[in-house]
Amino acid sequence: MSIAKAIRGFSDLGRIQAPLLVSIGIVLSGPLAAPAHADAGFERWKRQFWQTASASGVTSATYEAALGGITPDPDTIRLMNKQAEFVKPVWEYLESAVSEKRMETGRRMLAEYSEELGRIERRFGVDREVVLAIWGMETNYGGFKGEHYVIRALATLAYAAPRRTSFWEQELVTALQILQAGHVTPQSMEGSWAGAMGHTQFMPSSWRHYSADYDGDGRHDIWTSVPDALASTANYLKQHGWQYGKTWGYEVDLPTGFDYSLADGDTTKTLADWRRLGIRRTGDRAFPRPDDRAELLLPAGAGGPAFLMLKNFFVIKRYNNADAYALAVGHLADRIRGGDAFQAAWPRNALPLSREQTMMLQTLLNRKGFDVGEADGLIGPATKRGIRAYQRAAGLTPDGYASVLLLQSIQSGS
Repeated sequence: MSIAKAIRGFSDLGRIQAPLLVSIGIVLSGPLAAPAHADAGFERWKRQFWQTASASGVTSATYEAALGGITPDPDTIRLMNKQAEFVKPVWEYLESAVSEKRMETGRRMLAEYSEELGRIERRFGVDREVVLAIWGMETNYGGFKGEHYVIRALATLAYAAPRRTSFWEQELVTALQILQAGHVTPQSMEGSWAGAMGHTQFMPSSWRHYSADYDGDGRHDIWTSVPDALASTANYLKQHGWQYGKTWGYEVDLPTGFDYSLADGDTTKTLADWRRLGIRRTGDRAFPRPDDRAELLLPAGAGGPAFLMLKNFFVIKRYNNADAYALAVGHLADRIRGGDAFQAAWPRNALPLSREQTMMLQTLLNRKGFDVGEADGLIGPATKRGIRAYQRAAGLTPDGYASVLLLQSIQSGS
């Protein structure tokens, strides 16, 4: 049982005193006495970290109530050391993220929270459907907000993570401050194994900078108050530059012989300029604001759908810096408001590479004289440039897309 479960019932952390801890099985003899079968290193770390927390205004009562008796979270340790062996293709990700059930639930939530969403939209200038889409993506509209006691997860990372120690320490201090201020009770402070919290999965630092109080009760309760969580998400998007009333992007058709080097992650043009290059919106619909600037994205290479991405797409990426995530949020928002499915088919034979396969690809490209830098398993600008150079030399479409088919082509020498 997590400490969050054990202390169920305490609603005002500011009034929790050390004697109360005895009643929930945490017997203290000095600061943070070790529980039976404790990890000795973790216990030493907790005693040492008290100095950091105290210097940030965390009281001993808060610290003991939050950290007393906890041990490292084994799930957090397992997951922080896990190396992804399989990369889900973007089309499989979208099929799950923008499922019929998620769209239907989103439309129901649009009606159920119509009044609150209207107020949030007017206050922050962020379209209600995208706020709902992030809620749907992050926790399935509150259906699963995580099952880890956030303090325990962050303490485990601050103690054991091999990198970014100062980051995890600051997140933990902020989480303790949130508890101390009474914005959430310890039993409700649950989230992901990495400390993301609440209906829309804010890290403590994001809560500090962007959380909002929808109902004026003085608490920024992203854990149990749906309106507070949605208002906080809207504020996050607003502060990162959301443009109200504008979309995230358009699915487009590319002309025969198109110069795929323009899909390089750097080139931006106005929609009018892209149209002059032969790009058309699917269904030959007009672009409503031809002067908007956009970047061309090919999530699965030249064989799949193509998109012109506007500023709002990159604002969504500030929430999660993955193209597939931002594409899913934007598409889910469109489908909630009644939009159509994507028109082009996905190239289901062009599977993406695992990290190990990417390292193999990079090694082979370097050997063949297409310099991509270190073979680190990450697809960055240098790797994409090397892929395009190889594709041109081999008479392939130079879209820079790293797929299993491409790796097989290089391995076979074709």
